Amino acid sequence: MTPPPVHFKSSRPRLDLKGRSCSIAAVGSYLPGRVLTNADLEKMVDTSDEWILTRTGIKERRLAAPDEHTSDLAAKAALLAMSRAKIAPEQIDLIVLATITPDMPFPSTACFVQQKIGAFRAAAFDIEAACSGFLFALEIGRHFIMARTVETVLVIGAEKLSSIVNWKDRNTCVLFGDGAGAAILRHRPRSRGLLTTCLCSDGNKADLLCMPGGGSRSPASAHTLSSGMHFLRMNGRETFKSAVNAMFTAAREALRRCHLDISQIKCVIPHQANRRIIDALSQRLGASPGQVFTNLEKYGNTSAASVAIALDEAVQSGRILKGDLILLIVFGGGLTWAAAVIEW
Repeated sequence: MTPPPVHFKSSRPRLDLKGRSCSIAAVGSYLPGRVLTNADLEKMVDTSDEWILTRTGIKERRLAAPDEHTSDLAAKAALLAMSRAKIAPEQIDLIVLATITPDMPFPSTACFVQQKIGAFRAAAFDIEAACSGFLFALEIGRHFIMARTVETVLVIGAEKLSSIVNWKDRNTCVLFGDGAGAAILRHRPRSRGLLTTCLCSDGNKADLLCMPGGGSRSPASAHTLSSGMHFLRMNGRETFKSAVNAMFTAAREALRRCHLDISQIKCVIPHQANRRIIDALSQRLGASPGQVFTNLEKYGNTSAASVAIALDEAVQSGRILKGDLILLIVFGGGLTWAAAVIEW
């Protein structure tokens, strides 16, 4: 039985934490030029356009060039966001980059981005929360702004998932793409900005979505290479079930904190992983089709970059205007999941 829509009656959302507000001054995104269609995948693995489309909703995805790294994608998205916010490199105080496909284990990819964009005053570090990474990074940046520790934060979600996908596994290779999205965070007087973020994790289900090779548990060796341990692995059925329940729970809690009704949300942007997950989540939330923004069919699942790219496209297309309330919802390996309510 489908639960009723989420309702929390209020004339105005309230901020759940004390401190100065933190707003998204601008967003930007970057998608590589190469397009990999379902027809292309038909030539690579035992699959079909109809099989992929009916099960995932994906028509095509973008792939980075061999010499194009995660830091390159991130830097291009960052520079666009900076240009739109009219922010010079020397004004950035902090760079927080979310990724599961860093340029290398260390130093952080954020440090490479710092060098590429010339933000030499900024502290820079990576976080890893899989597909939930952008919202985790957004919340970290928000607290730096609210605490008055810094004035300007650059938050990025960037992935080159093509580098860890097993192109012989039809159950996973059809799902993922490359890309990056970025946001500039600042305090904006008389603007409420990021109202709340609900962050969650469940390490008991870490094996549902992971890349087991390459870390201290299974260092790179002939065995890990021959066993395919350096490729992404996913239990699709169990991941699906966990994703819908987790994202609904986080969204419901974020709305409750702000005393909001789902009907007051102008735009819902869920993690772009699977059309069936998005439809099931939308139904449980009671969101109308016109509220939910998707670009899954064009880009597939870009992990930490997913909601950041979708947010940028929603803003640039006019779906989100000043004063609108938006709800971002994500889910990823860890397991991790989160939801954020933002007054644009």
